[in-house]
Amino acid sequence: MLVAGISSFIMDLAIWEKALLLACSFMFFWFLESLIPLLRLKYKRIRHAGINLFFIITNIIVSLPIAFLAVHLSEWTTKHQMGVLHVSALPSWIYVVGGLVMLDFLAGYLPHYVQHKVKWMWKFHLVHHTDTEVDTSTANRHHPGETVLSMLFLLPAIVITGAPAWLIIVYQLIATAFGQFIHANISLPRRIDAVISWIFISPNMHKVHHHQTQPLTDTNYGNIFSIWDRLFKTFVKSDIANLKYGIDTHPHEEEHNSMSKLMALPFTEYRPATTSIVDSNNSTPVIITRPLTKIIRTRIPSQV
Repeated sequence: MLVAGISSFIMDLAIWEKALLLACSFMFFWFLESLIPLLRLKYKRIRHAGINLFFIITNIIVSLPIAFLAVHLSEWTTKHQMGVLHVSALPSWIYVVGGLVMLDFLAGYLPHYVQHKVKWMWKFHLVHHTDTEVDTSTANRHHPGETVLSMLFLLPAIVITGAPAWLIIVYQLIATAFGQFIHANISLPRRIDAVISWIFISPNMHKVHHHQTQPLTDTNYGNIFSIWDRLFKTFVKSDIANLKYGIDTHPHEEEHNSMSKLMALPFTEYRPATTSIVDSNNSTPVIITRPLTKIIRTRIPSQV
């Protein structure tokens, strides 16, 4: 009954209704940022959001063909009972939750991790990290090339899990809303944020990922669930008092303050991250060069 009910509800939603749900989610966090801001960001909020939200249009255009393929692939795997979800009869709640958890790893955590480690993929994902004023609109700041890469990870995820179309839509809706939530410039009580982070990605947890320097840039890759970061030892808790957003390889705003420059960014020369931080044990500067394999659990160094 649970699966049939969710399936019927999701598949009956029109495209505009799904878009409206996400628009309402965005407006909710946009409003919340004014009430309980984490940081007092000094920027032109409307212009900043305009640039980030424009990526919605470009990403819809490039993702439609792959989305069409994903739906048909899902129908095929469901028809032939392929994938983990079809190995045996599962209780409804395990079918739904298990499917979401697997999709979160295969189509969320994994592509994010790979994009940080493969140079040419990183140059596409770099567009997202150049945002120096992270707020809920940053969730949409993805180069269309990155969107294509992420969608291509979704296809094998469908085959492996055997997820039906309705479950994929549920995952995409939740992932998008979660993206708005974890990027939102909101301040939650520390205990509440910590409790959330035991199972889900919390705002403070993801803000660490947007700090401008390594090793913290290469941590907390999760999209919805935090279990993957904990399992693969990429989970880091750090003091957020001294956060400085952006990426140290592209510190100058004129390099990424317009759509034309952001669209061209992946096709510029690769810049390896070389960042000097202070080791908390001996106060000796440490040079870290991308990619980083060892996670250093430390406080975020103060920014001058």
